[in-house]
Amino acid sequence: MSMSKKSEFRPNDYVVYPAHGVGQILSIEKQSVAGLDLELFVISFAKDKMTLRVPTNKAQDVGMRSLSSPDVVSKAMATLKGKARVKRAMWSRRAQEYEAKINSGDLIAIAEVVRDLHRNDEQREQSYSERQLYEAALDRLTRELAAVNDDMDEDGALKAVDDILMSRAAA
Repeated sequence: MSMSKKSEFRPNDYVVYPAHGVGQILSIEKQSVAGLDLELFVISFAKDKMTLRVPTNKAQDVGMRSLSSPDVVSKAMATLKGKARVKRAMWSRRAQEYEAKINSGDLIAIAEVVRDLHRNDEQREQSYSERQLYEAALDRLTRELAAVNDDMDEDGALKAVDDILMSRAAA
């Protein structure tokens, strides 16, 4: 195992785990599993009340990454301002694509899902599954936004995203 992989993430760092969103590394611990000695990142997802252990040598393979740079965050916010792109494919196909984007951990792809599934008051009602996907994407987006901006909590991030979505609807 190379030293560069070990030093990329440290305890107390916030990281993005694609399937779960933003978490904080609590510690790096050694554990023996099935006779193998493993070094593990212990990651806490406070909002989900969940702790995840990821082998340090597999972190890259599973797509674990540092928080997005301010540049990526501004691109994601710009994505929200764009026009919603709804394909005419069957809902089940679109839902799979949205789910894949959310679980990719890519902030811009997540912003695309939020943009595409956002409904304002004049538009037709969302189905239950549309609402679930929208809320999952919105949650991931606002958590990372809040983690990247020291001066913003999750409520502030949600308000910032809402403001952009509403200004788009008014235009």
